[in-house]
Amino acid sequence: MSITSAMPTDHVLILTMKWGTLYGPEYVNRLARGVAKHLSLPHRFICFTDDTTGLSEDVEALPLPEMRLPGGHEDTRWRKLGLFSANLFELSGTALFLDLDQIVVGSLDPFFEDDAPFRIIRDDSLFRPKPLRRINPTRHRFLASVGNSSVFRYEIGAHSYVLDAYLADPAAATTQFEISQQFQSAQLAKHGHLAYWPEDWCVSFKNHCVPRGLRSYLSDPSLPEGARIVVFAGEPKMHDALSGKGSKWYRRIGDVNWLKDAWEIP
Repeated sequence: MSITSAMPTDHVLILTMKWGTLYGPEYVNRLARGVAKHLSLPHRFICFTDDTTGLSEDVEALPLPEMRLPGGHEDTRWRKLGLFSANLFELSGTALFLDLDQIVVGSLDPFFEDDAPFRIIRDDSLFRPKPLRRINPTRHRFLASVGNSSVFRYEIGAHSYVLDAYLADPAAATTQFEISQQFQSAQLAKHGHLAYWPEDWCVSFKNHCVPRGLRSYLSDPSLPEGARIVVFAGEPKMHDALSGKGSKWYRRIGDVNWLKDAWEIP
C-alpha cells in the first residue's frame, strides 16, 4: 500500500472509500484485483480511508476527503460527496468510483469509452417496480431519476457544485433528501449532467441474478448476459449472499460458486 497524490494523464482512476469497521481490508484488496483483471486501461486504484491496515501493495491510500462541514453539523454519512471537491488531493482526470460491496464480473473498459461528463446507475434499474409510488407523481418522477452512487464516472473537479451546494446548507439538504445520492442526483440534473449506464451493465444480485420467487427453488443464481458489475442493493448483503445466507421462504439463494470465484481472486 502506498500514499500518492497527482495522477499522470495517461491513466484513469478507480476510486473507492472505506471508513469505520463494516468492511475490512479484504473488500478493498479483492475489488482492486477484480478491477485489475477486468480493466485493460492503465489505471491507479485509490482507496480513501481512515485505516490503511491490511491494504495490499497495489492499493494507493489517501485520507478521507475533508468535508469542512460548518459548526454544529457533524453528520458524516454523506462523506461520499467529498469526492466532488474542486481540489481532491491534486488528482485530475477521469475517475470511476466503485463501492466496496460489489463484484466485478466483466470488462470495465466500456465505462470509459464515451464522452458524457457524468455516468451513474439509474437506481430504479436495481429494484423491482413500485406501483404504489405513483400515488405521488411528482415524487415518483424524482425517484425514477435518482442515480445509485455505487458506480459512477466523472471528471475530478468538474462537478464541485455538488459539494458546494451541500456545504452551503447541509441541514436543509439532509432534511429535504433522504440519502446523499438523491441530493447528488438533483444537483447533477440541475446542471444537465445526470446520465446513466446501460441497464445491463450493473445488475442487482437479488433482482437480476436470483430467479424470481419460487423459481429460485428450481434454478441457481446466474449472471445475466452483458453484466459487468454485480451490485448488492438492499438485502441480502454481499457477505450473506456469498455464504448462502439471506434467503427468504419465497427466495432461495442457491449455489453461487461462480460469484465466489469472481470475488476470491487469488
